[in-house]
Amino acid sequence: MLSVGLAMLQGARHEHAEALRGAAGELGLELNIVECRRASHVSSDLDALILPGGESTTMRIASQHESLLEALFDWMNNHPSRPVLGTCAGAILMASPGEERAPFLQASIERNGWGRQRQSFESTVDVILETPQGDACDVAPADRDMFAHQPLEMQSQAAQSVNEGFPGVFIRAPRFVADGLSCTPVAMLGDEIVGVLDGMRLGLTFHPELTLDRRFHRWLLSQAQHTKEGQ
Repeated sequence: MLSVGLAMLQGARHEHAEALRGAAGELGLELNIVECRRASHVSSDLDALILPGGESTTMRIASQHESLLEALFDWMNNHPSRPVLGTCAGAILMASPGEERAPFLQASIERNGWGRQRQSFESTVDVILETPQGDACDVAPADRDMFAHQPLEMQSQAAQSVNEGFPGVFIRAPRFVADGLSCTPVAMLGDEIVGVLDGMRLGLTFHPELTLDRRFHRWLLSQAQHTKEGQ
C-alpha cells in the first residue's frame, strides 16, 4: 500500500484527495492518504507528497503554529528520490521555500503572474511529461470529514487518450520565468511554460485536481510505486 502525504495547508486539498483516490483506482493500487496538519504527521513512512494550491503567504503564516511547512521541507530534503507534486501556490513554495533553504525547483516563479482573481481562466495545456495510462473506474465520492468538507465529485477519464490536451485551470496563477529556469518543462500553454520537473519534483501553475483528468496524480503514484519497489 502506498502512503501519500497531503499538506492540509489551504486550497483544494480535498479535491486532491479525491483525485488521488481516483488515480489509485485507475492504476489498481492500494492507497492511504495521510492528511498532514502538523509536523508529527509528516513521517518517513510517506511514499509521496502533495503541496496544494491556495495563497502561499497565508500558507506560510498558517503553518507556523504546528511547524508543518518546515516538516514538509525537511521531508523533501531527506527523501529526494520520492515524488512531490506542487500545484499553484505549492509550486511557489517549492521554488521559493525561504529561510535560506535551497529551492526544490530550480525555477524562478512570479506570484499572481496572470493578474488578479478576475484574470483566472481555463485553457488547453500540452503535456510533455510521460504519464501512465489507467483503466476507467467509478470512485464513490468521499463522505464529509470532521470539518464538514466534502470534495467535488469527479468521474474517471482514464480511458481517453493522454495525447489529448490537458484542461488547464488557472486561478490567480503564478508564472514561471523562462530566463530563470534550470529544470525540465513538462507542460506548455502555447509558448508559456506552465509545468516543470526537477528530479522527482513536479511543479504546476494550474490545478489538475479540479479536472476530470488524473494523469498527473497517476504519475505521482506510479513514481512512488517504482521508488518503493526499488528500496
